[in-house]
Amino acid sequence: MNPEWWYWIVGGIVLILAELIIPSFFIVWFGLGALVVGLLALAFDLPLAAQLATWTLASLAMVWLWFKVFKQSFQKTRIGTADGEVVGEIGLLVSAVAPFQKGKVRFQRPLLGADEWVCLADTALAAGERVRVITVEGSFLKVGKA
Repeated sequence: MNPEWWYWIVGGIVLILAELIIPSFFIVWFGLGALVVGLLALAFDLPLAAQLATWTLASLAMVWLWFKVFKQSFQKTRIGTADGEVVGEIGLLVSAVAPFQKGKVRFQRPLLGADEWVCLADTALAAGERVRVITVEGSFLKVGKA
């Protein structure tokens, strides 16, 4: 007895919706694999073994694609990246900074996951000035005049 094609479609939708409850971003690939099998079972009369093999291969192929192709672009903005990627970036001071006092700097695009950072400087800098990142010191950016 072969499962009907719509069983795969419903199962795929249930797995995709389960991703909303269990936010692992992993279950969705098995749900999409089930949708692929449902569409293939609708078009062709596939035996159960072929359906299960297709579901396994489609799910694993989507997981592999996620890790090899798509996920690489997200790793550039991940928190905890090396400070060498942000050194030299230019931002705008939104609050003044002085020696031994903290200020705030805003960037056009997010650095290490945030577009606004608390900063330190060796010299007094007024709000509205353009600054360049010199180094990352813990959770603060050390900046200097651009």
